[in-house]
Amino acid sequence: MVHADASNFAADVTKQEAYQQVLDQAEGLFYEQRNWVCNLSNAAALLWHAYKSVPSPSNQVNWAGFYTIDHSVPSTQPKQQLILGPFQGKVACQTIAFGRGVCGTAASQKTTQLVPDVDAFPGHIACDGDSKSEIVVPIVNGRNTLVAIIDIDCTVVNGFDDVDKEWLEKLAELIGKSCDWP
Repeated sequence: MVHADASNFAADVTKQEAYQQVLDQAEGLFYEQRNWVCNLSNAAALLWHAYKSVPSPSNQVNWAGFYTIDHSVPSTQPKQQLILGPFQGKVACQTIAFGRGVCGTAASQKTTQLVPDVDAFPGHIACDGDSKSEIVVPIVNGRNTLVAIIDIDCTVVNGFDDVDKEWLEKLAELIGKSCDWP
């Protein structure tokens, strides 16, 4: 069984090493645990501690978490929305409509959104005015159906790069296949 020490990262860890540890520890935590709330909660904690252990700009992450598909919206309603899931950071927007802001765009297009400057993103939703850059990665289940998104915010412009995109997409794939989704 994985212990709370899974969130301990070496002081001199590189971003790639931290992401590898996140993936390895998440895989261990998800073993024989398919509850999506449990798994997203642990993944948010792993990400939060990883970002706080790596050099700038990654250590300037101010929000790391998830939004999931809001199943309380009737399927007859044309506009889907996301609802806040497990996270680390300040309180956040509770619901986000598909197509709105960075998260809603990632959800509606099912594509990663790497945004170097959120002020330049049309329709950006400022849940936290301190956020200056953002990366949002869709999570799909085995049927290629969107079930959630990973959302990471940073307090500096250009806080994310292709390394973040690559590793967060790997994490999204692991989460998508490791949970029983509603």
